[in-house]
Amino acid sequence: MHVIVPARLKPGVNAESLPEPGGAEAGAEAAAILRGRALIFWDPKAPGKKLDAIDTDQITPAADCVSESLETLDERWKAGSFRYLMPGFRKRVHGGETFLIAGDRFAIGSSREMSPAGLKAVAEEAGLEMVIVCGRNMGDIFRRNALNLGLHVVQSPEAVADAQDGDLLAFDPGARSLTNETQCKIYETLPLTPKEDDIRRTGGIIAIGRREFRRSVTTPPEIEWPDERAARHMTTTEQILWAHRVDKDAEVRPGATLRLYADLLPASDGTAPFAIHTFNRITGGDAIFPRQAAVANDHFVFTGKEADDRQTAIGREFARRHGIEKPYYATPGDGIFHFYFPEQGLVFPGQFIPGADSHSRAYGAYGAVGVGVGSTTLGFGWATGHIYFTLAPARRVTFAGKLQPWVTGKDVVLELLRRWGAKQSQGMSVEFVDDEGQLPIAFRNTMSNMMAEAEAQNGIFAPDEITRAWYGAKGITKLPYPPLHPGADASYAIDETFDLADVSPMIARPFSPGNAHRAEDVALERVTFDKAMIGSCTNGGYDDLLSAALVIRAARGRGFDRAAKPLVVFPGSGGVRRQIENPDPRLGGESIAGVFRSVGGEVRQSWCGPCFGQGPDALASGQRAITSFNRNWQNRMGVGGEGYLASPSVVAASALVGYMAPPSELGLEWEPERFGV
Repeated sequence: MHVIVPARLKPGVNAESLPEPGGAEAGAEAAAILRGRALIFWDPKAPGKKLDAIDTDQITPAADCVSESLETLDERWKAGSFRYLMPGFRKRVHGGETFLIAGDRFAIGSSREMSPAGLKAVAEEAGLEMVIVCGRNMGDIFRRNALNLGLHVVQSPEAVADAQDGDLLAFDPGARSLTNETQCKIYETLPLTPKEDDIRRTGGIIAIGRREFRRSVTTPPEIEWPDERAARHMTTTEQILWAHRVDKDAEVRPGATLRLYADLLPASDGTAPFAIHTFNRITGGDAIFPRQAAVANDHFVFTGKEADDRQTAIGREFARRHGIEKPYYATPGDGIFHFYFPEQGLVFPGQFIPGADSHSRAYGAYGAVGVGVGSTTLGFGWATGHIYFTLAPARRVTFAGKLQPWVTGKDVVLELLRRWGAKQSQGMSVEFVDDEGQLPIAFRNTMSNMMAEAEAQNGIFAPDEITRAWYGAKGITKLPYPPLHPGADASYAIDETFDLADVSPMIARPFSPGNAHRAEDVALERVTFDKAMIGSCTNGGYDDLLSAALVIRAARGRGFDRAAKPLVVFPGSGGVRRQIENPDPRLGGESIAGVFRSVGGEVRQSWCGPCFGQGPDALASGQRAITSFNRNWQNRMGVGGEGYLASPSVVAASALVGYMAPPSELGLEWEPERFGV
């Protein structure tokens, strides 16, 4: 069973030979005032308004998230910065437009640290420093990454609202004060927590890592759970963080920055190189074995590109050098790490799992605190066994009422995102309560996973009978941590009830998962598409694929014996891919894969490529797809393509009728014993 273990020294290394804590690098206190002109991202649909919700896919397109060697980490990142959103970005920065001005919710989305690192490097190659000025809310992972790297990020809605093209701005890194010298205005900026400011002033996360490395190696990790009286006032997330504190006297409250032991620190082949670089710079590379490390090859593995092969080779060599083997090292096709690592018994209730992918929030389905982090945070964790984490306010969503026909976890989360609107979760830590015990693990995985799209810090279901039954079915009856549940007197900044009886099958239109509509209404428009794709880390489990196969098998009996459009399936793991080849009594002895193939469907390898526009199944310009993926932002599934989101059963029904529609469009009537999974 996977548990936290103390640091393991390499042969020939002893504690006395480890490097002494290093001094602070050149910090922000002594830095000169930074001056530059405003580079504004205007909203093309709203003249005079700054552009909101710029996601990291727009900052660094997926094809540019490549590192061909540890020596040339950021070359592609610099070249790709705002490649499509602002093609002349690099030239403008070199010309002195170093104050990037954007609206609210800047840099939402993935954990790709290529984005802040690339922006910082674009300015530095011209001997300049960049300052990001954005609204009150921004992507929490990007913000943390920027602090780690020493990229200046300033949050001031007033400064954003006032800024005009060509304005001269000044930023004092020591005081973190911002001035628009053209308009003679000084702005207050959102403060950092004391520990965040310590990271900034010390010189970034690598300097902090060097300072803490030796002590972290000689101090065994201790996980201590709160007693019943203390737990009564904590959310599930707060109890897990309390237990994982490095500093046992630290107060766990919203806004506090904590040092927390990590149970697992997983990376993908895409995020691993920068994490390896960070680990090497902190530890020297050969002093210890990486702590709690796991790496899955799931992003750039089936593209056929030499550059991508060189990138995956970095993680492969790291694993070989440090003896990281299965299940902690997943080879191409083994699976997407949000599916593979729980499947392999590395994820348990009560764990704290910072993963270098935004969809690491999926671990909340299993009663763990899963959060997305950048590569430098991960590399720091591999070196020290802990990370820095600032807790967000808590938000509770209680699910009541009865699930309606054909409704799945995908429909529930799309409807939730639709209701939350432009503000989404407001960056909160979300606790889900399944009041009636209706949401199986497959549904919970989708919902927790897509808290990334909801811009939540995490989304967690406290472990319950459904959780324990899932582990029991895998033969795991003894769990490493004690049972836990939200405290009766826990406090929530927002406490809401969500009636499942109001949810019907949904389809999200481009370019937001929150742009969701009733599938029956979309069907009236006869929206056609070029391909249908089922799977991904959001809906690639056995039960997800079974739900689609059940629809197809029933529809064949009504004359729908061939998919009207190409249908492609991407299982969440290699294990699932093998499992769907086995006969299933629910399908009259056919296999799930056989049912898909019977109507012309194809089963691919398990990987992330098509979800973020990589590989042969990426959308070409002008193409449209209906998918069970998790995000459909502009250019996400391929430059110039349009992605729609739905559940596997809706995607399967759409593939058969040739336009976007729910299973009822096939003339199927809901029968729980026939279609429920």
